[in-house]
Amino acid sequence: MKLSPTLARNNILSGLTVAFALVPEAIAFAVIAHVNPLTGLYAAFMMCLITAMLGGRPGMISGATGAIAVVIVALVVLQHGVQYLFAAVVLMGLLQLLFGALRLGKFIRMVPHPVMLGFVNGLAIVIFLAQLPHFQQHGEWVRGQALWTMLGLVALAMAIIYLLPRLTRTVPSALVAIVAVALLTNLAGIQKRTVGDLASIKGGLPSFHLPDVPWNLDTLRTVFPYALIMATVGLIESLLTLNLIDEMTDTRGKPNRECLAQGTANVVTGLFGGMGGCAMIGQSMINVGAGATHRLSGIVAGLGLLSFILFGSSLIERIPLAALIGVMFVVSAKTFEWGSVRVLGKVPRADALVIVAVTVVTIFTDLAVAVVLGVVISALVFAWQHASQISVRTRLEADDSKVYELEGTLFFASAKNFQNLFSPKDDPAEVVVEFGRGKVMDHSAIEAIDALAERYQKLGKRLHLRHLSTDCAELLHKAGSMVEVDPARDPHYHLADDRLG
Repeated sequence: MKLSPTLARNNILSGLTVAFALVPEAIAFAVIAHVNPLTGLYAAFMMCLITAMLGGRPGMISGATGAIAVVIVALVVLQHGVQYLFAAVVLMGLLQLLFGALRLGKFIRMVPHPVMLGFVNGLAIVIFLAQLPHFQQHGEWVRGQALWTMLGLVALAMAIIYLLPRLTRTVPSALVAIVAVALLTNLAGIQKRTVGDLASIKGGLPSFHLPDVPWNLDTLRTVFPYALIMATVGLIESLLTLNLIDEMTDTRGKPNRECLAQGTANVVTGLFGGMGGCAMIGQSMINVGAGATHRLSGIVAGLGLLSFILFGSSLIERIPLAALIGVMFVVSAKTFEWGSVRVLGKVPRADALVIVAVTVVTIFTDLAVAVVLGVVISALVFAWQHASQISVRTRLEADDSKVYELEGTLFFASAKNFQNLFSPKDDPAEVVVEFGRGKVMDHSAIEAIDALAERYQKLGKRLHLRHLSTDCAELLHKAGSMVEVDPARDPHYHLADDRLG
């Protein structure tokens, strides 16, 4: 994709804005995971830069995320410490590379919207709950003036983040909130806990080192469960974000390539002292919303973040924890899909069940289990409801051609019924199949259309396929030449198929 000067400027400015916004979030997620904040910053820098260069969705931003942070807390705190975390991150990346090599990224096309709603709602609640321990000291809740001071600083940070965009969007409101709270506490002499109280940050380039763990089966048994959950959660969030950007921009990313990029980035991150990560919904929305859909924006964001690590570490240590808590409360509030609560009584009961189930399971177990559960429930309900709900209306035209108007969803469970709707032997020489009121979902549907075309071809009859999506036209092999393109009326949707990865 060739960049015009205007597009290049937009991508560069958006990348710098994202770099500023990544700093507080990377530190806050590292605090959640109970690791050195520099570990989060290294992860954000490496994840952002590598996935921007190699990923399957230009414009999407990756970094250290809350979804990964909440998974690794037990490994760091209750198990063996940060070196085992680095080993788990390397293994996480290898599992993601395997996922991409097996071309399994296509399955994200089949994640239903209610599952995504439950996913983001659960993630928002988990991020919120993860902030509460910061209101404790020595195992007891902060009380009295110390509590009210901390709550006041948190509220100030949140107010700035919400109100500043009404005045200007030239600088990230989260960064302004952190600077404002830091200046207030220092100028007014307010006692507060800072990032420097948690760990000393010495900015510098990350250095290569193998995780300092015993390389044996015991270590593998320890880190594998965490690595598997992290890999699954990371890919789910990344591919859901990719899917969301596809819908926003009416383009098509490459999920399998994104899996390989995420895996590569996590392997490198684990070997250079990072906590791992995945795509970030919030930062990706900021970037794409600014019109930055080129790889340049992610590359600029990664390099910008590295410059902050190298030259701004002393300032990072002065950031009050209350400011970071405020940032994370806003991230939680903005991540939660409040509209899903309002429509619970209006959507089908099965969809409402999926939203609630995925949210609750996310809170009490983990994101991977929740999403898998939601997909299973949705798949069972969908297959039951739609397998038999496929039909056609037929009519004869003045030119003696016969028209089949398909209604329903064509996918693996309805493919056999689809074939029974047609009678090639009894049909005239010209046959038209209208897909305007139907939808083609997966590879089995493509095979069913190709098989139908072959039946008519063997009888020497001509088949015309109308109102299929661009993906369908691209994937059809035997019936590809029979597709009649009508840009004004053809639908736009994506299919789950290896060749689109």
